[in-house]
Amino acid sequence: MTRPALPVFISGWGRTPRIHASGYEVELPEEILPLFQQETGDFIVHAMGRSYGDSSLSRNVVLTRRLNAILSFDPDTGIAVCESGVSLSDLIDVFLPRGWFLSVTPGTKFITVGGAIASDVHGKNHHKAGCFSTSVIGMDVLVPSGQIITCSPQTHRDLFLATCGGMGLTGVILSATLQLQPVQSAFIDQEIIKCRNLSETIDAFSQYHLLAYSVAWIDCLSQGKEMGRSLLMVGEHAQSGRLRLPEIRSHSIPFDVPGICLNPYSVSLFNALYYAKTRRRHISNTVSLNTFFYPLDAILQWNRMYGKNGFTQYQMVLPLESSHAGLKAILTRIARSGMGSFLAVLKLFGPANENYLSFPLKGFTLALDFKMASRLLPFLDELDRIVLDHAGRIYLSKDVRMKPETFQKSYPGLEKFREIRRHYGATTRFNSLQSRRLEI
Repeated sequence: MTRPALPVFISGWGRTPRIHASGYEVELPEEILPLFQQETGDFIVHAMGRSYGDSSLSRNVVLTRRLNAILSFDPDTGIAVCESGVSLSDLIDVFLPRGWFLSVTPGTKFITVGGAIASDVHGKNHHKAGCFSTSVIGMDVLVPSGQIITCSPQTHRDLFLATCGGMGLTGVILSATLQLQPVQSAFIDQEIIKCRNLSETIDAFSQYHLLAYSVAWIDCLSQGKEMGRSLLMVGEHAQSGRLRLPEIRSHSIPFDVPGICLNPYSVSLFNALYYAKTRRRHISNTVSLNTFFYPLDAILQWNRMYGKNGFTQYQMVLPLESSHAGLKAILTRIARSGMGSFLAVLKLFGPANENYLSFPLKGFTLALDFKMASRLLPFLDELDRIVLDHAGRIYLSKDVRMKPETFQKSYPGLEKFREIRRHYGATTRFNSLQSRRLEI
């Protein structure tokens, strides 16, 4: 017996596109298969809606947020088993007081475990720990035939490699077994290094590469000798202190900020002030995990600051050998366009993994937010050409406009991924607006 469809009006975090769909809310795994037997058309999982573009949008969406039970935990090993609708915030709330934290976390804790696997999210420690999939011991995936397949790096490895980073296109992740990391505190010992240009920034990443975490805010509108100036933040887990996070006072943006407020002058002024407020070249302090990993989570609905038309985050990665030249070319083009971003983030990636559609390459990744505007899409096509010229790629979890030829040139595992999708019968049932657009 299936639950009746709910008419839903949904989008990703970038708030574009917004579509009407049929939503099927599930609380139990056994409620999912009848949907595929009784309903026609494309399906995709939609949980917390934190992928930025159209990867969790389709004609029919399986709403899995209530599939959120923590099934078991071993306090000696830090191995947790949970359903896919459990959020990273849920895991932190339950296990941090016991001395365990996520092995890999992205910049928000308001995503589900299933979403983290489907996007194979990365964090500030990719150069040391890799993607989220490195902490996944195994998972149960429901494929269209009705079979629930337990896959892992050792068992049904093909399905595991396709599902991690596969954007929900292989089946429904029902549950996962995760390896958490032990911590002694809910705080991070942080250092902030003020870098005067892109060369200094890249050198500083190299200098501090032995530390667990690193990320840089970068001024994407600075030019000349100051191009690529940044504030690099590096850190390690504090070795002492309480294991409970301090309470944070969250704020909300209650309305869509008028688009005119976000312009080259306001962005340039913000970037100059943000860079100038850190006066010393080197600062050491201790901050909470929330402050270090999730600063934007304290601002509810921060996506509204880009106006009613929404925004897109453009995130690309370049191989290490071409990173300096490619980043310089991209920053030059952004500065000339005036379409800069408050939130420009640079991270260092370690080696790529074997997952067929996983995003990272060994090198540098740059992420920037752009409000949607008429001249934005042709401009991003120009950036795509620079990325391809330097052997890079675009992150699927942030994408809402990439052309299929760009995608196909930059993801060499695509054909193998397609083969596995066909093998498990997923091509006719699991499709998103993104997968149709990119001809996956």
